[in-house]
Amino acid sequence: MVESLFWISVATIIYTYLAFPGLLFLRGRIWRCPVKRGLSMPTVSIIIVAHNEAAHIGRKLENLLALNYPRDLLNIIVASDGSEDGTNEIVSQYESKGIRLLALPRRGKIPTLNAAAFNATGEILVFSDANSMYAPRAIRALVRPFADPSVGGVAGSQCYVKDLDGSSTSLGEQAYWNFDQRLKQWQSQAGSVTSATGAIYAIRRELFQPVPSGVGDDAVISYQVVARHYRMVFEPTAFAYEPVAPSSSAEFQRKVRICVRGLRGLLAVPELFNPLRYGFYSLQLFSHKLLRWLMVWPLMALFLSSLWLASGGWFYEIAAFLQAVFYGLAFSVFLVRRRKIGTAKIFKLLSLPFYFCLANSAFLLAQLRVVQGQRIELWEVRRSEHS
Repeated sequence: MVESLFWISVATIIYTYLAFPGLLFLRGRIWRCPVKRGLSMPTVSIIIVAHNEAAHIGRKLENLLALNYPRDLLNIIVASDGSEDGTNEIVSQYESKGIRLLALPRRGKIPTLNAAAFNATGEILVFSDANSMYAPRAIRALVRPFADPSVGGVAGSQCYVKDLDGSSTSLGEQAYWNFDQRLKQWQSQAGSVTSATGAIYAIRRELFQPVPSGVGDDAVISYQVVARHYRMVFEPTAFAYEPVAPSSSAEFQRKVRICVRGLRGLLAVPELFNPLRYGFYSLQLFSHKLLRWLMVWPLMALFLSSLWLASGGWFYEIAAFLQAVFYGLAFSVFLVRRRKIGTAKIFKLLSLPFYFCLANSAFLLAQLRVVQGQRIELWEVRRSEHS
């Protein structure tokens, strides 16, 4: 029984972290679905949902006004979710430049986003975060794939700005995100990306449907595109730059929030798990999203079963030892992460197991909260000081 648990855990972990990415790579090479890209420039509405973003919103608007895209084709909407820190006053200063302020009472991101999308007039809706800065040609690159009638949405390329102190969290997050971007490329080459990131993505306006409350809006909007049998593709040249979380605790809470809302988002689209209707995308959604968030369970089962079986043979003894070393290294980073040695090269290397454990611990807490029926409608975003 315990031995079976060990090998089932091994197989699940290998499939999720190695075999499935390998399958995506091969599928992208063998089963290519090219995207027709054009040079036409449709009308675009950029939607930013902001709550108390006075420290960043001015720089964000200056960034958008400097984009290399015809100004008469660009409509910018800032939907303020009950901001009380001067965000509305700052945005109002830009109304003469064509920026529209939609000042709403505090209701949470989803109702505010739905209201903004309803008021948008562009053929293409672009969604962005208040602290994400776009490359000058980001919108031009983002709209090019819409020349292909099979494309309903486009995910841009989110890049993390290098952290000034090289913290354990930022290095782990950047490494993880670089790998995730590569997965998006492979997914897009053969069909659709699993979902976009909130920093930069776009959909055809006619495909937008009101987003249910308590879910990850970027993911669910992506799912809705695929559910309508359009492609959600990746455009690697549409760059958005965003700072990493300011601390380990902030990143932990962000991961918990993302997973809670992400799991609720999956519950909102059960039909997408039917491979008879959505083919490989169903496997992709199961493997890339659900299994990754649930991976903490096979990881714990593997460690505990290894300890149980260690006395029965050298193989299990080595397996238990290697896992103990891995988790011990992660814990050592946790203990010393605030000290100056955090900038040492060896510390940077050890940031990977630390970030891996931090993320899976957050996913475990998120699952427990979902089981308890918790919903996350309102939250305060913690920005880094150098963002």
